Amino acid sequence: MEKVVLGFSGGLDTTFCVKYLTEDKGLEVHSVIVNTGGFRAEELKKVEAHAYALGVKTHTTVDAVKGYYDSIIKYLIFGNVLKNNTYPLSVSAERLSQALHIAAHVKKVGAKLVAHGSTGAGNDQVRFDMIFQIMIPGVEILTPIRDLQLSREAEIDYLKGKGVQMNFEKSAYSINKGLWGTSVGGKETLQSKGMLPESAWPTPMTKEGQTEEMVIGFEKGEIKTVNKKTFTHPTEAIQYIQSIAGAYGIGRDIHVGDTIIGIKGRVGFEAAAPMVILKAHHALEKHVLTKWQLSWKDQLAQFYGNWLHEGQILDPVMRDIEAYLNSAQDQVTGEVFIQLNPYRFQVLGIESANDLMSAKFGKYGEMNTGWTGADVRGFTKIFGNQTSIFHQIKDSNKK
Repeated sequence: MEKVVLGFSGGLDTTFCVKYLTEDKGLEVHSVIVNTGGFRAEELKKVEAHAYALGVKTHTTVDAVKGYYDSIIKYLIFGNVLKNNTYPLSVSAERLSQALHIAAHVKKVGAKLVAHGSTGAGNDQVRFDMIFQIMIPGVEILTPIRDLQLSREAEIDYLKGKGVQMNFEKSAYSINKGLWGTSVGGKETLQSKGMLPESAWPTPMTKEGQTEEMVIGFEKGEIKTVNKKTFTHPTEAIQYIQSIAGAYGIGRDIHVGDTIIGIKGRVGFEAAAPMVILKAHHALEKHVLTKWQLSWKDQLAQFYGNWLHEGQILDPVMRDIEAYLNSAQDQVTGEVFIQLNPYRFQVLGIESANDLMSAKFGKYGEMNTGWTGADVRGFTKIFGNQTSIFHQIKDSNKK
């Protein structure tokens, strides 16, 4: 019996895939779930039990949380990456991590087939297909939902006919949770106007009328402390920040973007920890990096985020940009002070031994110790010299 490795979440689409691949195609299914921070231990156990009840040969749970941070999220923080200045790439980033782990599992199992439950409408199909084509060339990719062009109703009818028992009731909102944020889709996001109601957000706002200060400590761009509490790995700090800031309703928004296949789409998301971390990190960088470090970082990070969103994590140019981002973090050490309020937060300032606003060199708006007014007078004459010549010649040619 031929082996197929299936990326499995336990939802409707991948449940259909198991039954279809085992009973209609006669394949030996080896399911794998890659946890990028969206599942609790008890949830993973339920997914495993569900997979075996459906008839998989083996089921594997991969704990990818720390690796997900080390290979992707770290660079999203270093680059202060927000897609279209809004979205922290919550889902697109984790799909790439999942695809890479599924490809590795295909090699481990020795399968000649790999399957995923993507439809033909979104970005995920491109991300999974491309990673598989690059990492496991020659392995055939099966996509039952896409290939059969199935509706949700058709999937449910098929599974009921197979005697599968699960909750077929569709929630009013689709939720995808991971370490770097949670996406939320509903009827409001299927049109160009409309905001998700309070009841749609997975994390309830429980700190109405409250406020508190948070202090995030960075060392070479990575989070080491939160409110003086030390963490062994940045993923723990991210989860801790989320547990505090999420209750304020911070980080909720709707992203409007361009899909890889060329259509516009809207998706809601809540990402309290990512938004607080990115703004805090950026504030520290503005104090400790030079003008041109910041300028080149912004340009490279924008490309990095866009290329990552489109699934191109394996392009060698991404390693080149990551090398620059790593280098640029050498001085990004210090503490950032943040005030959390209902639905918003504010960066109050930073403290760092590397702060380039050091009073040793003078104060902004006052006389500095590094130069005199005469120095500036001469500098401005030289700095504008070529432009001055241009305009003098231009004016003389008009006469």
